[in-house]
Amino acid sequence: MSPDHCSTDGGTEQLVEAQPETALDTARHQLVRAASQIDVDQNIVERLTHPRAVHEVTIPLRRDDGTVEVYQGYRVQHDNVRGPYKGGLRYHPHVSREESIGLAMWMTWKCAVVDLPFGGAKGGVNVDPKDLSDDETERLTRRFTNEIRNVIGPMTDIPAPDMGTSAQTMAWIMDTYSVQEAETSPGVVTGKPTSIGGSRGREEAPGRSVAIIGREALDYYERPIEETTVAVQGFGSVGANAARLLDDWGATVVAVSDVNGAAYDPDGLDTWAIPTHDVEPEAVTKHATEVLSNEELLELDVDLLIPAAVGNVITEANVSDVEANLIVEGANGPISFAADAILTDRGIPVVPDIIANAGGVTVSYFEWLQDINRRAWTLEEVQDELEEVMLTAWEAVRREREAHEVTWREAAYILALTRIAEAHESRGLWP
Repeated sequence: MSPDHCSTDGGTEQLVEAQPETALDTARHQLVRAASQIDVDQNIVERLTHPRAVHEVTIPLRRDDGTVEVYQGYRVQHDNVRGPYKGGLRYHPHVSREESIGLAMWMTWKCAVVDLPFGGAKGGVNVDPKDLSDDETERLTRRFTNEIRNVIGPMTDIPAPDMGTSAQTMAWIMDTYSVQEAETSPGVVTGKPTSIGGSRGREEAPGRSVAIIGREALDYYERPIEETTVAVQGFGSVGANAARLLDDWGATVVAVSDVNGAAYDPDGLDTWAIPTHDVEPEAVTKHATEVLSNEELLELDVDLLIPAAVGNVITEANVSDVEANLIVEGANGPISFAADAILTDRGIPVVPDIIANAGGVTVSYFEWLQDINRRAWTLEEVQDELEEVMLTAWEAVRREREAHEVTWREAAYILALTRIAEAHESRGLWP
């Protein structure tokens, strides 16, 4: 939700929400808030408020029945001062120019928080992938790739999977780009099948990093993981992998959900017995003895809540019903700016998405390195390197939090903004 007014002391008594908050609204609010905490050139902040480029294309698709439909596609490139643009492509009915800009901004911060030599990008196609056959999806992907081919590349802009896309989607993009470039270019995308240069451990990486950061946050607040109850909204690649890893480490996962609702058991679920969305779409409730709504899951009195489905699920409208002791964001932007302020006032810590789910882009970086060097890493190497990156990032964010006496989100943004601003200052403004 978008605030008309927010008191400068972080209080919520003057906070009024007028309309649903977009990803771009939230990203810009968070940037301004972080900039107010540190000594940073406001000219740099102004530059970061806007994307470097927005590429909008039309994609004609011949359907299986011979008719032609035209879809809108986007690729937003936010900032590349630290390296090539990096970010996912999603196929979803809500894909828009504004959403893509906000998500691209988050990718810039995310890469900086975990200190990767990438900038931020995002994009996709405004389409419901469930309405397309496999052949139609391939044709759509190849035509979209052709439309954005001149703005992507292994050293320029490197897409990855996101909502509604997959390793197969990335394989089609890589092939289309490679054929047109007359050379095999595995580094043009990440999240590919391992048979053509993909990295082991890439698919489960975002969920793995959410679990790692969740574990570290619990330890910070002196909550033994064996005595922790967990609820996870979303049982796709992020939520399922986070839930299962926390389960393996001894936590009691009491609820997980998909779009149809949540499976709930106060004594703990067998997370490995519930199929993920990729294995059996929308099947969580079929494997439940007690079913809750997604809204009820967010209101459970648990030690750790992980919203890992979609954005903007905790807003001013329902934040007062949230009873978790700690929230770790698995999805991008699951908490509105106004709701985040209310959670802060209530003393509920929130560890933000830009560090928690950064495992995806981190292992994408590993994949990119493997493609450039033509050398594959073992799964153990990937997981060990991911653990090291995430723990290093956590410690850096913790130091900023304690030095500035701010929230986890503000600390992560301060760290990211400091690194990006230093790069901008070093490179300058040309001409």
